[in-house]
Amino acid sequence: MALKSTVYKANLQIADMDRHHYQDHAVTIARHPSETDDRMMVRLLAFALYADEALSFGKGLSDDEEPDLCAADLTGALDLWIDLGQPDEKRLRKACSRARQVVVFSYSGSGADVWWEQIRNKLDRLTNLAVFKLPAGKAAELGKLAQRSMQLQFTIQEQQVLLTDGQQSVELDLASARCYPGNQ
Repeated sequence: MALKSTVYKANLQIADMDRHHYQDHAVTIARHPSETDDRMMVRLLAFALYADEALSFGKGLSDDEEPDLCAADLTGALDLWIDLGQPDEKRLRKACSRARQVVVFSYSGSGADVWWEQIRNKLDRLTNLAVFKLPAGKAAELGKLAQRSMQLQFTIQEQQVLLTDGQQSVELDLASARCYPGNQ
């Protein structure tokens, strides 16, 4: 018998001073049985950083052909494709040909460093790609905030992120996490 996804609900209060986005978002996240709390919370972080009424969670681990998050314009064309982890070069090229902007959040510490060293020289022509390598341990810090029902506040200013649930907080410097420029 196949295991079912676990449903998480999160109320996000986002104050993004860099993009002038100040809004609350109620999101439902279906966590695949093989997905960790760390990865799910990196998805929530990505959502907060690119929050928009058109942004939605993809099937992620359930479908290799879809992004973890995406946003389409009114014609259905993809504006934004967000992947987590360590996608291969072929997937990145495909994503960059399908979407106006592609963003990758890699989060597995030294594994991310090895992945990045192997792939970085092959990405020169992908001008619509941005890659962030979260510092070692940050995904685990985010994972500690995971609960079936969450109230999270994101404050984003000058590429600094502060995430809190009222009890615990996690800080992240996006400028130092960016390792591939993209078009932002």
